[in-house]
Amino acid sequence: MTKALVYALALALTVNVNPICRIENEEKVVALTFDDGPHPRYTEEILDVLDEYGIKATFFVIGKNAETYPGIVEEEIARGHEIESHTYSHRFANSYGYTEALNELKKNEDALGISMSYVRPPGGIVSTSFKRAAAESGYKIVLWSIDTLDWKSPGADHVVNSVLNNVKSGDIILMHDYVVGRSTTVGALKRVIPELLGKGYRFVTVSELNNL
Repeated sequence: MTKALVYALALALTVNVNPICRIENEEKVVALTFDDGPHPRYTEEILDVLDEYGIKATFFVIGKNAETYPGIVEEEIARGHEIESHTYSHRFANSYGYTEALNELKKNEDALGISMSYVRPPGGIVSTSFKRAAAESGYKIVLWSIDTLDWKSPGADHVVNSVLNNVKSGDIILMHDYVVGRSTTVGALKRVIPELLGKGYRFVTVSELNNL
């Protein structure tokens, strides 16, 4: 068997691996994740809330937003949070092919200037081309098990209840630090975090959850 064939078979197997949605764990742990940032106001407010409770989260960053607000990404890193890829332009994966997917991932790496291990496709859309590009670029694909729909600004009560009424150990919680218009995410976080801490949950990053 040639090296090229071995590689092709390995890549095919990798492409068939399911995205990570939650990770079963005996410990009471959850991962807070934030998409679409950075935002000039909301990201800073979220960082302050996380600092208040000593929590580290994972931010899936859009490259074009990072280029607009590079200092905020630097602050996320300085405060010890995990930065992962949400592509450069936030185009849905079913709107482009393999080469374009590779370019989206590479352009985001260049915009952020850091090495990343995980990618979250916009809208959670995972095409075969995107899987192949992610695998070839060394990324694991991460989705979520709890979607708060906070990007729709449904009200803090909705965001809080979507978490507290459904949470289980190993959950990956989807929130957004970039919302067009008025965001209720910060207010919801101030209620969700102490409630989960009171129930004995510990907050970890995606990579920490994956390594447990």
